[in-house]
Amino acid sequence: MRLLIADDHKLLRDTLGSFLAQQEDITTVTVGDITEAQRAIATCGPFDLVLLDYGMPGMEALDGLQSILSQENAPAVVLISGMAPHEVVERALRMGIRGFLHKSMPASSTLNALRFMALGERYVPVDFMMGQAERRDTETALALPPGMRALAQSLTPRETEVLQALCHGHTNKEIARALGLSEPTIKLHVKTLYRRLGVSNRTQAAMVARSQGLC
Repeated sequence: MRLLIADDHKLLRDTLGSFLAQQEDITTVTVGDITEAQRAIATCGPFDLVLLDYGMPGMEALDGLQSILSQENAPAVVLISGMAPHEVVERALRMGIRGFLHKSMPASSTLNALRFMALGERYVPVDFMMGQAERRDTETALALPPGMRALAQSLTPRETEVLQALCHGHTNKEIARALGLSEPTIKLHVKTLYRRLGVSNRTQAAMVARSQGLC
């Protein structure tokens, strides 16, 4: 099985590539952005699967994915991400990706999923597809005291997405890429969140959000 791993985080792609390369039947090529991925597909293919990071340079939300899928004899593409919204994954599936892998998945589960997809099957983590995370968040919010519920309800959907990304330690640049927005727009959202939460930095914002069950 030949795999192309496209991710701008060198540590992640090197770690994943090294793990997969230990399998006797797997060879990997790794690149850091969508342009390099397109070049590798043209010069180093064919690949059984192409793993594309949702937030890497050149993806521009799902535009980069579309550029790959629209190629003649397009390879089977797997979207990978640690923060892609549920609706984005659903849209990508409708566009024709083979599957989705969450970066929090155990290595063994990732390997099994890749083998499954290489056979031509589609794969999405069951918990993610069923929206269990969203339901748990909703149940937590309903169980919050009135003051906390008021704060949760005062945030716009976009502000909630940005706050959740802050909780996971993502930078403004990473959040902008993942949400398909400009970095100045994310900075504005972050400043607004500081004001609404009554904090002065990212760490405090994440602490308040976690204490109130918002992420």
